[in-house]
Amino acid sequence: MTAELTSNALTKTITKFEPNPENEGWFNYAVHVYPHHTDYSGVVWHGSYINWMEEARVECLRTVGMSFEELVSAGVDLPVVEMSLRYHRSARMGDNLLVMTKLVPDKVRLNWEYQIRTETDLCVTAVVTLVPVDFEKRKLLRSLPSSLEGAIAKLTEM
Repeated sequence: MTAELTSNALTKTITKFEPNPENEGWFNYAVHVYPHHTDYSGVVWHGSYINWMEEARVECLRTVGMSFEELVSAGVDLPVVEMSLRYHRSARMGDNLLVMTKLVPDKVRLNWEYQIRTETDLCVTAVVTLVPVDFEKRKLLRSLPSSLEGAIAKLTEM
């Protein structure tokens, strides 16, 4: 579930994915930091960022017509095979964050770039790589399912 942010400079950049050259392919997902996202001192726990990145990735695909339920029913899994995060600044309880994600496909590898920021500060940058796997055989697919290719085309046509 996305949080509604109060009106400020950050909310002016919050536009769900729309093919628009000014958007540069970024999908924006708003998050409010609740107490359960933090440690005892009110600083966001490092794993919360990973959860938000997955939520943004799933929501981004959903907005272009690709649901994970559809992938699962087609027998396709998209496991994470590589992840790199750089923490720039800690977010804190009560912060409103923007999780920005952009897909950079590479053959069958799906590289998702991320920026997580407050209104004024960059908190995290990351790259998460997924690959398509046959759910039953647990083997890497040599090509993407056509429905996933269609969704990727919508995300990268810019």
